[in-house]
Amino acid sequence: MAQFRKESDLLGELEVPLDAFYGVQTQRALENFNISGQKLSSYPLFIRALAYVKKAAAKTNYELGLLDQELYSKIMEACDEIAAGKYNAHFPIDMIQGGAGTSVNMNANEVISNIVLEKLGKPKGSYEFCSPNDHINLSQSTNDAYPTSIKLALLQKNERLISALKKAIVAFRAKGLEFHDVIKMGRTQLQDAVPMTLGQEFEAFAATLEEDITKLNANARLFLEVNMGATAIGTGLNAPAGYANLCARNLATISGYAIVSAKNLVEATPDTGAYVIYSSAMKRLAVKLSKICNDLRLLSSGPRAGLFEINLPAVQPGSSIMPGKVNPVIPEVVNQVCYKVIGNDLTVTFAAEAGQLQLNVMEPVLCHSIMENIHFLTNALEALTEKCVVGITANRDVCLNMVKHSIGIVTALNPYIGYKTSTEIAKEALETGKSVYDLVLEKEILSQEKLDEILDPKNMLAPQKL
Repeated sequence: MAQFRKESDLLGELEVPLDAFYGVQTQRALENFNISGQKLSSYPLFIRALAYVKKAAAKTNYELGLLDQELYSKIMEACDEIAAGKYNAHFPIDMIQGGAGTSVNMNANEVISNIVLEKLGKPKGSYEFCSPNDHINLSQSTNDAYPTSIKLALLQKNERLISALKKAIVAFRAKGLEFHDVIKMGRTQLQDAVPMTLGQEFEAFAATLEEDITKLNANARLFLEVNMGATAIGTGLNAPAGYANLCARNLATISGYAIVSAKNLVEATPDTGAYVIYSSAMKRLAVKLSKICNDLRLLSSGPRAGLFEINLPAVQPGSSIMPGKVNPVIPEVVNQVCYKVIGNDLTVTFAAEAGQLQLNVMEPVLCHSIMENIHFLTNALEALTEKCVVGITANRDVCLNMVKHSIGIVTALNPYIGYKTSTEIAKEALETGKSVYDLVLEKEILSQEKLDEILDPKNMLAPQKL
């Protein structure tokens, strides 16, 4: 049978599993918030960030004479072990909860406290020796420790997203080089436009994604400003003078990020503007990524009744009823991830707008939405790169044949025979099935030598001297 210990809080006593490092407030959160099915333990970088914040707080309290040497050293050891992932299973609460993040903050406080008690040779729950509130949460509030932890976690997660994005860009650029000599038709509004190379198309994919590295990193830098020392509403009540700046410096040293204290803690405590703008950058990336996946699905459509200009790697059978069918499942799943990211961005917008007076209590869903988006996008980019882009091949003959038989090449004649004549040629080609090439010669509009020069697809890939 499971064994329990009894702990008490404002609302009375509650049983907590005997071997759990969390305590009564975490237990209440477990009973109250069974919402998303995604636990704090699913986000180890968030747990690491909580450990860094609590470590910086303890160091600051020690330097300001508020913690004794023994307790301080044990708290530091406990935070290091949590940051290393040793106690992830003891962070079981749902990512979405009421209370503006109090359950997350107390989960961290209780786990650190009970690790320290074990190091001191004391039973779990004997908080008179090391209290979650009086020692681990000293000079803090959920309202500064929680958002600071979110920002620190997002800084770490952004690095992983950027890494996955860079790999995708490299893969697209490699295909751009590989396909540099594959002549094909460009299209606008799904209609024939003018010739280009498949390499230009794939290089454009790389270029558009590359822009988002700058955007994401620039917006992530807003997370470097934190409100530690604000305590409840930004006035710093119960924190000693100098705590805010010293804690920010300590957190910078511990985390390796250039953390700074916000200039106005009353403003910074309810402010969620950094989340909004970072989320918008992810939405921008999602929109671009989804468009690219749409293009990959179109370009590979067929094989007999579609464009069939490229082949996507076959990763699984495509139908339970149609033999031989293979679907573009990787671009499809990335499309779906992008829709989720766009939807979560709207959630972030509403959650940020819901701030009232000196606090935004909707930070849990805001935090969950952004972290989920980074997680989804990172995984989607990795899957797209490894299971799709690197294995794409070109159907060179199909691409070239479409160019030769396209009416779109008549556009190249505009500077030489005028728009009106070009339009007449295009119309007649459509009606008769004759090629643009044959009609121009038939009507003796240009010499064959000049026409061959103008309509050579290679001469239509860049600006020409007229």
